[in-house]
Amino acid sequence: MEGERRAMSEVFTTQRMVEFADTDMAGIMHFASFFHYMESVEHEFIRSLGLSVYTQIDGKAISFPRVSATCDFHSPAKCEDVLDATLVIKRIGTKSLTYLIDFSRAGTPVSTGRVTCVCCHIFHDRPPESTPIPRQFIDLLSPFLATE
Repeated sequence: MEGERRAMSEVFTTQRMVEFADTDMAGIMHFASFFHYMESVEHEFIRSLGLSVYTQIDGKAISFPRVSATCDFHSPAKCEDVLDATLVIKRIGTKSLTYLIDFSRAGTPVSTGRVTCVCCHIFHDRPPESTPIPRQFIDLLSPFLATE
């Protein structure tokens, strides 16, 4: 997946330190922790745009539940390693978007994640319903869309 990105506009970057609780008995970051870290990076990205993962638009609650998440592992991360995280948007569809999130340690690739989520109206009394991504979201997300 690392080769999927040839050129891009903007990239969101942040860092995470591998906590002891995120490691296995060998002190290596547990694979499931990467999914938590990917979500954390996504939420930080969304907040950096002045948005929230749960937003009210025109009196309706909007959120982006995940429909797919994968992670490829390239090298181990250990307790107290500082990971550099980069996020770009691979695809913005009518109702869904896909993020690519790379983690590296001092320039060495650690993992590549891919998360697809769907824009939904959230209700308290019934299941979520997919809805087109609001224009104001698209305008803020588009600069981070990776170009081929």
